[in-house]
Amino acid sequence: MMRKFNTLLNHLIERILIMAMVAIVAVVCWQVFSRFIMRSPSSYTEELARFLLIWIGVLGAAYAYRTRAHLGLDLFYEKMKPRLKHKCAIFIELIALITASSLLIYGGALLMLLSFDLKQTSAALGINMGFVYLVLPLSGVLIAINCLDNLLQLAATRQKEEV
Repeated sequence: MMRKFNTLLNHLIERILIMAMVAIVAVVCWQVFSRFIMRSPSSYTEELARFLLIWIGVLGAAYAYRTRAHLGLDLFYEKMKPRLKHKCAIFIELIALITASSLLIYGGALLMLLSFDLKQTSAALGINMGFVYLVLPLSGVLIAINCLDNLLQLAATRQKEEV
């Protein structure tokens, strides 16, 4: 059940990232067109492109965690015995869960709420910066869900090995 939900959620995130990439390409193309062809640069495109890039980078990190696309050094890991590999994989997932929970979820939520409380707005778009920082706790929750799913899978494979 958790695996199916997680797969569905990550499929949604993948679609959101694709739309954000299309949007950033369109915004940057419009910026170039308006600046060099029309000689009247658009005032909001640079800031919008920056915010889209932030969302793509941070949300993309959560998606990359799910697909195991992050850079990893597995030189020692691949030489470990299966039992030690399993324990190491659990340790890695727990560290990732703690990091996502403390830095992204907790820290990101504090930053986001502070921005909403202080009514901090962006210069060109005039949107509340809390919406930009919303990606931090959102990505933290996604990484935490992926960690929990991976831990459940590791527990299930361990039980199969013991039987």
